[in-house]
Amino acid sequence: MKRIINRFKLIIAFLFFTVAATAQSNKGTPNSSTQKTTEMKTYLIEREIPDAGKFTAEQLKGISQKSCSVLAEMGAGIQWIHSYVTGNKIYCIYKAESAELIKEHAKKGGFPANTIVEVGSVISPATAK
Repeated sequence: MKRIINRFKLIIAFLFFTVAATAQSNKGTPNSSTQKTTEMKTYLIEREIPDAGKFTAEQLKGISQKSCSVLAEMGAGIQWIHSYVTGNKIYCIYKAESAELIKEHAKKGGFPANTIVEVGSVISPATAK
């Protein structure tokens, strides 16, 4: 139970830090006038990576470069906002047209996406006012 409460607190904390990144709804760009515009949703991804918190700056740079190169290949339907590195996990905030694109990104990049959760709402201290 304590682990569930701590996980919940951590997710809420991450959501607070993403207010600026998720305040606006991004729209995908249609390829032609006959295609519909697809809404970009916000996702929180939990990646279980042993000793992630001990990675060097160079290792984190390498992971970031790999992620960015895969994203460039995938096109405009997915965007990495930022990530939080903890002891044995990395929590990422992404904008994407679907969770399937996030799974595809993880597979192509060779890193896990153990949990993918769509963010329904974002709250912050400003919400209390």
